[in-house]
Amino acid sequence: MFLELNPENPNPRNVRIVTECLLDGGVVIYPTDTIYGLGCDIYQHKAVERIARIKQTKVNKNQMSFICKDLSDLSKFTKSISTPLYRLLKSHLPGPFTFILPASKEVPKILQTKKNTIGLRVPANIICQTLLSELGNPILSTSLPGDMVEEYTDPESMNDNFKDLVDIIIDGGIGSMIPSTVVDCTKEPYEVLRQGAGKLEEY
Repeated sequence: MFLELNPENPNPRNVRIVTECLLDGGVVIYPTDTIYGLGCDIYQHKAVERIARIKQTKVNKNQMSFICKDLSDLSKFTKSISTPLYRLLKSHLPGPFTFILPASKEVPKILQTKKNTIGLRVPANIICQTLLSELGNPILSTSLPGDMVEEYTDPESMNDNFKDLVDIIIDGGIGSMIPSTVVDCTKEPYEVLRQGAGKLEEY
């Protein structure tokens, strides 16, 4: 299904269609504040496995992030973090960052990795925020398969490429070509693993 959502004022009926699809174990392509992502509800194991198949990888070998509405999910899915680190997250989120943090036991078993970390994202994107509010859970997110980022900015071309692999492709307008900045916060000093759209301020 190809579904339009206004980036400033998403239609509540269409938002419900997407969240019901996610709760039913669906896989969607949706906009963030950077590039479009491939996502599902983190508690839907079959959907998580399906995303791994689409990416042609194993679940615990793939770089997947939790897209959260705000930092309230931190205490649930990450081990306790220091006050300076919390301040760093608070000052950069919502925004185009993925922070790698130590995972807690609350992370669904299927998503636990040997490194015992998770990537945490809080996008500054109204469609994302609205979906997360309606869903009530984080969305698992990863990049679309392939290397041609240019192909993944236009929802219509994504529809042509992926309509047989996913349940819903959201048209939330043209996406960015620049991914999030990935910061490893599991050791000090924190390390920028991938420089993307976000600029890490001094901490």
